[in-house]
Amino acid sequence: MFGAAVEAMRFIIRAQIPTEAGNKMMQNPDGMKQIESYIQNVKAEASYFFEAGGDRTMVFVVNMERTDQMASIAEPLFMMGAKVEFHPVMLLDDLKKAGQSMRR
Repeated sequence: MFGAAVEAMRFIIRAQIPTEAGNKMMQNPDGMKQIESYIQNVKAEASYFFEAGGDRTMVFVVNMERTDQMASIAEPLFMMGAKVEFHPVMLLDDLKKAGQSMRR
């Protein structure tokens, strides 16, 4: 495996911000700038914002090449007061490949 090309893995980053922390963030004039900066820094290919369980929730689709990137991706969200989850995800083509390899 040494010398082989490393394929990036796509992750969904789910960040839930409790009401109090979310209120502070929304009232802060720089709150939206923080989120915009975060999206640019992690090179999110998509971002979504919604309510889940009564909390403000953000979801970002991010590609990672190494697991050590998790810390730098999560830390800014933790600093906003968020609970953070990482979920590896596949595209339809990935699922097709997985299905083919399982039939061998």
